Amino acid sequence: MVSIKTKEEISIIQEGSEILNKTHGVLADQIAPGVTTKFLDTLAEEFIRDHHAKSSFKGYNGYPFTLCIAVNNVVVHGFPSKYVLKSGDIISVDCGVYYKGYHTDSAYTYAVGKVDKNIHQLLSITKKSLYCGIKQAVVGNTVGDIGYAIQSLVESNGYAVVRTLSGHGIGKNLHEDPPIPNFGKKKQGPILKNGMVIAIEPIVNLGHYRTIEKKNGIFTTWDGKPSAHFEHTVAILQDGPQVLTSYKYIEQKIKSYV
Repeated sequence: MVSIKTKEEISIIQEGSEILNKTHGVLADQIAPGVTTKFLDTLAEEFIRDHHAKSSFKGYNGYPFTLCIAVNNVVVHGFPSKYVLKSGDIISVDCGVYYKGYHTDSAYTYAVGKVDKNIHQLLSITKKSLYCGIKQAVVGNTVGDIGYAIQSLVESNGYAVVRTLSGHGIGKNLHEDPPIPNFGKKKQGPILKNGMVIAIEPIVNLGHYRTIEKKNGIFTTWDGKPSAHFEHTVAILQDGPQVLTSYKYIEQKIKSYV
């Protein structure tokens, strides 16, 4: 069942999103060579708790951390650890906040220090594809329209969208219907309706789209090449999409990829 949110519910999700936005801003200020991914997780957990909210991820299906951190060829669901970031790495930070009974979810992939030109381009195209998908999140369009827009931009630039993972509806539950794949055909799939809230999250590989799922639930690229991930929580309204999450606090600290 697809959940339709009221204006009041969307307003609460917006409040939670602002806490999430600020959490990302705090993390952006710390991501640098020499920092451990576990330190970032601890920082996020403390910040969210200090703002009277909870992590959406910690405890979800037994997941033990606040952040999902994916470094280099890790696609999603990477565990924070003692790994020390080094120049040339890329790191996807996926975070969710649970506030007043509702979830919100966003991700951003950072370059650590100086990265190769082709990696910078991967981040740029992945982020651009997110906004291409958001433009299609309008009443009367379909889930396929979103996926088609993302896939078209990504593949026209020589990259590959991951097929085994997708965006999702979001609200009282972290993952709700409908799934939002990052590939598809125009005018196919569930129709987008006023009041839906969805998480759009292109996950794009430098190499092949295939992934490998480890026993602990971590996904890596099939060929060992890097993967990038950007995500926003978006409300579908009669007058167009409303992006509830924001990168404004991140991009006050670092140079935008687009």
